[in-house]
Amino acid sequence: MQERKLILKTIWHSAICLAFASSIVITPRFSLAEPVSGASKAAQIRIDDSAHTFRLDAGDTTYAFGVNQAGALQTLYWGKRLRPADPIPAAKADNGTSSFDPPVNATPQEFVGWGGGLSIVPDLKITFPDGNRDLVLKYVDHKIDGNQLTITLKDIRRDVFVHLLYKADGETGIIARSARIENHTSQALTIEQVFAATWNLPASDDYRLTYLTGRWADEWNLQQQALRPGKVVLESRKGSTGDEVNPWFAIERGQQPDQETGDVWFGALGWSGSWQINIEEDWQERPRITGGYTPFDFSYLLAPGQSMETPTFYGGYSHTGIGGASRLLHRFELGSMVPQAPHPRVRPVLYNSWEATGFDVNEAGQEALAEKAASIGVERFVMDDGWFGERKDDHAGLGDWFVNPQKFPHGLKPLIDKVHSLGMDFGLWVEPEMVNPDSELYRNHPDWVLNFTDRPRSEGRNQLVLNLARPDVRAYVFGFLDKLLTENDIAFLKWDYNRNWSEPGWPSAPLPEQKEVYVKYVENLYSILAELRQKHPGVEIETCSGGGARVDLGILRFTDEAWPSDNTDPFDRLSIQDGFTYAYAPGLMMAWVTDSPNWMNNRSTSLEYRFLSSMQGSLGIGANLNKWNAEDFTIAKHLIDQYKAIRETVQQGSLYRLMSPENGEYSATESVAQDQHEAAVFAFLHSSSKGKPFPRLLLRGLDPDATYSIHAEDGSLADGTVERASGDYWMQHGVSVSLRGDFQAALFTLQREPGQ
Repeated sequence: MQERKLILKTIWHSAICLAFASSIVITPRFSLAEPVSGASKAAQIRIDDSAHTFRLDAGDTTYAFGVNQAGALQTLYWGKRLRPADPIPAAKADNGTSSFDPPVNATPQEFVGWGGGLSIVPDLKITFPDGNRDLVLKYVDHKIDGNQLTITLKDIRRDVFVHLLYKADGETGIIARSARIENHTSQALTIEQVFAATWNLPASDDYRLTYLTGRWADEWNLQQQALRPGKVVLESRKGSTGDEVNPWFAIERGQQPDQETGDVWFGALGWSGSWQINIEEDWQERPRITGGYTPFDFSYLLAPGQSMETPTFYGGYSHTGIGGASRLLHRFELGSMVPQAPHPRVRPVLYNSWEATGFDVNEAGQEALAEKAASIGVERFVMDDGWFGERKDDHAGLGDWFVNPQKFPHGLKPLIDKVHSLGMDFGLWVEPEMVNPDSELYRNHPDWVLNFTDRPRSEGRNQLVLNLARPDVRAYVFGFLDKLLTENDIAFLKWDYNRNWSEPGWPSAPLPEQKEVYVKYVENLYSILAELRQKHPGVEIETCSGGGARVDLGILRFTDEAWPSDNTDPFDRLSIQDGFTYAYAPGLMMAWVTDSPNWMNNRSTSLEYRFLSSMQGSLGIGANLNKWNAEDFTIAKHLIDQYKAIRETVQQGSLYRLMSPENGEYSATESVAQDQHEAAVFAFLHSSSKGKPFPRLLLRGLDPDATYSIHAEDGSLADGTVERASGDYWMQHGVSVSLRGDFQAALFTLQREPGQ
C-alpha cells in the first residue's frame, strides 16, 4: 500500500500527460475489450493514449470521454455509432464565460466531487474529520477487465479513491455505470451525497424531457416538458422506489412527428430504495443528468480501509425515436438483466385467488378454484393472502409465517398436490418485509421495526416495516422463506410490499451509522432474493408493491415479473400498460382479467375486451371463477389458446405503439417477433362517435420484402382487406379494422409465409 501511495504522489507532481502515459505500460495504444457475454455484437473499448481518450462502441452507439489538461474526466461524445477511423478530439476544459462560471462548472465532467468552486450537483460530497469538505478528483489510471472499463480518480491531497465502472452491452449499446468510493486515509469520513454517474448531452435549444409519474391505481402516467436552463429533480424519499415517479427518464431532441424518428437519450436507475435523478440544463443549454441515492436524510460513515459501491445508473441512445429507446431497454432487460437472461422463459398463464376469496382461503375452496382454472388452460395457480398465522383480515398475522391450522389442517401439501395433478404449478403470496402489531413476531420483537425511540410508530394498512438493515431481521426473513420453499413444492412467490417507510430510525446502530439504513436495508433485500434464488433455482418471483410502487432495474435483477397496478379496469389498463412499457418490457408486466363491472370504476366490459387488454402483457386471470357461466369458460379457454400461440411474440418481441391510449378514443399496439416471422396487433375503441371509422393502422417492424398473410378470428378486419401482401404493403398501405360501439377490441395476426 505504501508503495502505491508513493507512485500516486509522483504522478500528481507530474504533468497530466505523464500521468496518462503511465498506463501505456499495461495497455496498447488501442485496447479492445472482450465481447459482452451473450450479445450478438461485440462491445469494444478503445483507448487512444496519445489523445488521452476512451471510446466505447456497442450496438449502434458510441460513448467517448477523455482526460483534459486539468486532469478531470470529461465527456466528449454520446450518440450514434461512429466509424472506427473517425477521430475523437482530445478533451479540453471549458474556461467558462466569466469569473462567475469557472471551468469546474462549465466543463461536462463524468464524475465530480464537491470542491474547487463547484456549484452544480456534485457526484460526491464528503466531510472529513477535520471539517474539510473540499474534494477535487483527478485521473489516476485505468484498467480493462473483459468488457468492463474501470477509471480511477483520486483527491488532489487525501487518499480518497473513486473507481468509475463502465460496462457496455454489445447488442443494445446500453452502458451500465457505477462508482466505488474507497477510504485509504487514517480516519473515518462521512459521505453526505453520492451519485452513481453523470450523463452529459451536447448543447441544443430543443430538448424535451419525458418521465413517468402516478399514484396508487393510477400509475405510469407519461409526463413531457421542454428542458430549459435550471434543474428538474425526480426523487423518492419513501425508502422504496415509489409510484409517484419512476427512476427512468428520456430526453428527445427536436419535435418528432412520431415515435420512430429522432435522437433520444434515456436512462434508468438500478436501485429499489430512496433515490434521486437530477436533470440540469446549464446556461449553455447542455443537459447534465446525475442519479443515485437521494441526499435527503442521508449519510454514510466510511471507516479507513472500507469502500462503498453506488447503485448502477444505466444509459442508452436511440436514433429511432422513443419507440426505439423502449425496444432497446426491453431487449436489454430480457437479454442481460432478469434472472433467466439471456433466454427467459415465456411467462405462464396465471390464476390468482384474491378477488375470488380474499382472506377467506381454505383447502376445499382453493382446490375448487384450481379445477376451474385448469379447465381454461391456466398453467400456474397462485393462492393469495390469508393462508398464514391468525390472518383473517389485514389487521393481524403479518410476520407469523406458519400455515394456519384451521384453514389447512394438513399443511399446504394436499392443495399443492391437487394443483400439480391438474397440470399446473403452485404459487403463493407473501409479504416478508412487513409485520402487523397484532402478531407474535411483533409482540416478541417490537424493536425489529423501523422506529425512532419514544416517537409514534405510524401504521399503514395496519402494518409496520421490518428493519431489514438489522442482521437478525435479515436472518429471520430469509429463514422463514427458505423453510417455506424447502418444505413445499412452490414454483412462484408473489412478493408484496404494501406501504412506504415512516420513522426510518435504527436505534440499535451506532449514531453515526443510523442513516445507513437507507442503503443497508435494500442491500439486505437484494441479498435475500439472491440467496433464495441460488438455493431454490426453480422458484420465480413477482415484485409487487400495492401495484407498481417498486419497479426498477435493481429489483428486476432478482425478480421475473412485475405487478404494474392494482387497477385492473381493462380500459384504464390501456394507458397504465402503455406507460409501463416506456421503461419496462411487456414480458415483465403482469396483466389480469378480472370481473365486470370492475370494482375500480364500476365499468362493464365484455370478457373479450378484458382478455385482449390483458393479452398485451403476461396474462393472468384474477376473476371469481365461481361466478362464471359455461359461456364464460368457453370464451376464456379459446382466448387463452390464442394467447399461447402469440405470447412469445407479445412478451419478448419488439413493441410498436401504433396509437396512444392517451387520446382516449383509440389505442393500438403491435408486437413483432424478433425474427420478424409474426406480428400480433391489438386495437381498442372507447366509443363510436358520429359514424367515424377507426383510423387505418400503418404497421411497423416487418420484413419489407417478405410476404405476410393476415388473420383475424373475430371478423374485425374491414371489408376489402387483402389476405396476403408484402411487409412493405402492410407498413405503407396499412390495415383497416371495423370497430363500432363502446369498449370494442380486436386482435389480428400476420404470419410470414414459409420459405421467406
